[in-house]
Amino acid sequence: MKKLLLVEDDTIFANTLMRRLTKHGFECLHVETNSEALLACQRHQPSYVLLDMKLAEETTLAIITPIRQSLPNSRIILLTGFASIATAVEAIKLGADDYLTKPLDTQTLLAVLNESKASAITTDAMVDGETLSAEQVQWQHIQQVLKANDGNISATARQLSMHRRTLQRKLQKRPV
Repeated sequence: MKKLLLVEDDTIFANTLMRRLTKHGFECLHVETNSEALLACQRHQPSYVLLDMKLAEETTLAIITPIRQSLPNSRIILLTGFASIATAVEAIKLGADDYLTKPLDTQTLLAVLNESKASAITTDAMVDGETLSAEQVQWQHIQQVLKANDGNISATARQLSMHRRTLQRKLQKRPV
């Protein structure tokens, strides 16, 4: 069974997500604070860590680096209802493997969880020693979500909370 730690302060959302993931072979543990998350990482050594970016009193951006240091082979995925390019770049620089926006359907999450690091679209903020621009990071994030939605533009636009035509324009302008 695959161990997954969910750091989420919305209990109803957490319970729903855990039920869905348990059906797909994940052993889920839920905590609501950064300190509980760090303790759970030490005790349970999860292979997957889902972090809600904004908790009641804190942000989980602060614990990405310590989690990455203690669990170098785990997949760390930041979930947020407050997506922005700046936080996506920061999360990736801190060590997150993926950055997903809420609302999130189960199939997209499973695709991201089951994606190996080797087959993932490059989401690192560095390529060949050069720092990526915000536009390049955004492009990569859009490509990742598009891939998770099997190329479906409408589903990708809904997940990214943008108009379909806006997404199509962004896809036509690949950053250099």
